[in-house]
Amino acid sequence: MKATTTLPPPSEDVAVELSSRRTGMSFQRTRMSADRTLMSIIRTSLSLISFGFTIFQFFQKLADSNVVSTAHSTRTFGTTLVWIGIGMLALGIAFHAQFMLGLRHERRQMKEEGLIHGESHFPVSLTLLTAIALLILGIAAILSMMFRIGPFS
Repeated sequence: MKATTTLPPPSEDVAVELSSRRTGMSFQRTRMSADRTLMSIIRTSLSLISFGFTIFQFFQKLADSNVVSTAHSTRTFGTTLVWIGIGMLALGIAFHAQFMLGLRHERRQMKEEGLIHGESHFPVSLTLLTAIALLILGIAAILSMMFRIGPFS
């Protein structure tokens, strides 16, 4: 007796392949969406850090040239804005890294189950590298403001 194997009809193969490709592309769209979220955090943090640093420096220069007698409260406000920007950016980076690790885990699991292809990879996010660079710059700014050390003192 001859064993026969039944193959799914070609239309079903095509539907499964298209579904697998759509699912794979959805991972790429989700990754890009996470990058856009991090970019909005970067923009907001950059605004807070730059406004805070500018306010601090402006009133510091006025106090140094004896134009104003005290600028302590405005300098404190500037420092607070920089701290908020740094904190927001650090939390954004942590959330982004956690989300991307979860997304990679989910993708790996779906690949092992044969639900998607593993042809595309997730390169290092340029947005994440930019966020880390801005975080380092923000820390340098706050060190300069508080302790008068670093490149901005």
